[in-house]
Amino acid sequence: MNTNFAAHAVRWRQVWTLVAAAAVGVPVWLGTGVLMHAQQGETGLWFRVGDPLTALCCLVALRWRRRFPRAVPTVVALAASASTAALGAALLAVASVATRRRTAETVPVVLAFVVGAQASVALYPLGTPEGGWWLTVGLVTHVLAAGVAVATGVAVGARRSETRSLRERAESVEREQRARAAEAEARERNRIAREMHDVLAHRISLIAVQAGVLDHRTDLPVEDSRVLIRGIVDGSRQALEELRDVLGAVRADPERREVRQASFEGVGELVAGARSAGLDVTFGSSVSGTPPEDAGRTCYRVVQEGLTNAAKHAPGARIDVTVEGEAGGTLSVRVHNSPADGAGRDAGPGAGQGVGPAVPAPESGFGLRGLAERVSLAGGRLDHHATPTGGHLLTARLPWPHRPGAG
Repeated sequence: MNTNFAAHAVRWRQVWTLVAAAAVGVPVWLGTGVLMHAQQGETGLWFRVGDPLTALCCLVALRWRRRFPRAVPTVVALAASASTAALGAALLAVASVATRRRTAETVPVVLAFVVGAQASVALYPLGTPEGGWWLTVGLVTHVLAAGVAVATGVAVGARRSETRSLRERAESVEREQRARAAEAEARERNRIAREMHDVLAHRISLIAVQAGVLDHRTDLPVEDSRVLIRGIVDGSRQALEELRDVLGAVRADPERREVRQASFEGVGELVAGARSAGLDVTFGSSVSGTPPEDAGRTCYRVVQEGLTNAAKHAPGARIDVTVEGEAGGTLSVRVHNSPADGAGRDAGPGAGQGVGPAVPAPESGFGLRGLAERVSLAGGRLDHHATPTGGHLLTARLPWPHRPGAG
């Protein structure tokens, strides 16, 4: 609708411009006719027919002045020499070419207008005072009229150029805003996907391990089966609570970037939960003091991802989690899983090699990749690779700057 309105406005502006040009020429034509009738008693066929037809043709030709910006104004300026009614069209032609603000194009049209105006004197030889001063006055008048037309055209051209520049700048800003909005939207989608993976993949993996034990071990005591069932129920409830935390953070509080469980203090509870779910996990910590919130939160996510991957891809493996560091150095996190040695450790229902076959888990694509982004944003380094014994090692080193006044 805006485009149609703009095109409609442009058409009406062109029509009114041509009407204004005709309005300038008509009084000149009528005045010349009055003088001719007063002095000669008649006006002649050319004046009555040829003069207005020539002016009409000039006005029609001016409709294509934008497509042929040099040819049309030049032809109109020359044709105006045979028509007094075409004076307005000639001035419009001069102003039109002047809007381009190119001297090499404007000067020929101005000369054609001035010379043609002088030639029109021979076409209508009206009585003039003795001497040549009358012709001089006429020449000066036409030069001044051409100058006003040129100045008007230059001003219009400058305004058009400024308007075009402002429009292009506005369009450029709008494109940049759209690009920034799309980039922010993509970042937000990745963040939400990363949060969803972090809070759900771990819980669901543990639930899958416990369900796999119940399916694989038909000889479990009733009490152990009840422990596993309670673990599945608790894990499901916790997964729902954590999902609500994430959705609440996304919908209600844009500044809230993490759920409340993601902290360094929760690492021990995280390991304990994995152990109660049937994973064979050991945990060792030699951290002196409390690490910064960002480093502690990232440490939690590293341990969580390591336990999740071990539960999904290495059931029955022994998992060693080690955290160490101090202020002024680094916070090092190490999650190492190695194949079960066949001893069948008693680490709870389904621990060790009694877990049974792995429960197939879909690959989300946000695990280690999202974790690498987290560690990089925290200023650390992440490394993960297979070990010669057939296990897997996940390590992260996070900066722990010394804070003045910290104990």
